[in-house]
Amino acid sequence: MLVGAVLLRLTFTDTYRRYVRPDMGRWLTVAGIAVVVLGLVTLVRALRAGPAAAAHDDDHDHDHGIGVGWLLLAPIAALLLVAPPTLGSYGVNHAARVHIKPGGEVFDPLPRRAAPRPMTLLEFTQRTVDHDGASFNGASVEVTGFVAGAETGGFRLARYQIACCAADAAPLVIRIRGTTGASAPRDQWVVVTGKFQRGGNLPELAATSVAEIPAPEDPYE
Repeated sequence: MLVGAVLLRLTFTDTYRRYVRPDMGRWLTVAGIAVVVLGLVTLVRALRAGPAAAAHDDDHDHDHGIGVGWLLLAPIAALLLVAPPTLGSYGVNHAARVHIKPGGEVFDPLPRRAAPRPMTLLEFTQRTVDHDGASFNGASVEVTGFVAGAETGGFRLARYQIACCAADAAPLVIRIRGTTGASAPRDQWVVVTGKFQRGGNLPELAATSVAEIPAPEDPYE
């Protein structure tokens, strides 16, 4: 019943988005209700069998204490009170990365316009490796992520991409250049506006503005 309650708490508060994709919420709700019902049925059956079992134990003079199995409920009960946070900068620095470079042209050039074009870190990374970022065409873009670490003259911006759940999460990391003063603290979410610039081993963005924001409801791409 506690396991089912944890699932329902995660779905009703939208906290489940820290661990799985948003479209899995309804299935977690169904699973939570099913597990609670199964737990309730098991509890009722155990209570009904209690007097008979107690009489049987008295006949055999057995002395049963509290089983240590109940200690397994402690972490489940803790999850009802405090949910673990989403993946952050620590995982970025301890994850493997895969670099893929396309063959022919993949992206059409971006149109130059006054308003920056919102873009995921995945698209930014893909455009970077597509013929050395030729498709950016000097256009201004806007990306969102969390600070993964400070560097001289900037910081690393990251966001995780998941296929199913946090267990298969892979970090997407780019380097932000051109910032002045102290950068935002680690794991702080920011929106960065700027233009692509050719750099080193990471895709780079020359920032024109950096704005701190609260963590989004869906932290993954």
